[in-house]
Amino acid sequence: MLADGAFADLAREQAATDAVLGGYSDLGTRVGRDGIAVREMWVHRIEEYARHCGHADLLRECIDGRVGQ
Repeated sequence: MLADGAFADLAREQAATDAVLGGYSDLGTRVGRDGIAVREMWVHRIEEYARHCGHADLLRECIDGRVGQ
């Protein structure tokens, strides 16, 4: 099923990100050619995940008509 594959991809990508970012004890460490702080990467990851959850919620509302409280 397509959804199962997508969830497996998500879990794999999250585990890889956790492994890399978890290796930095100082969240102020700047990495990569742009020198982005590890803290900024964590925040960006949370923002993106929340944004996609919001998109999924909008799709669900279109299907079942139930809206947020």
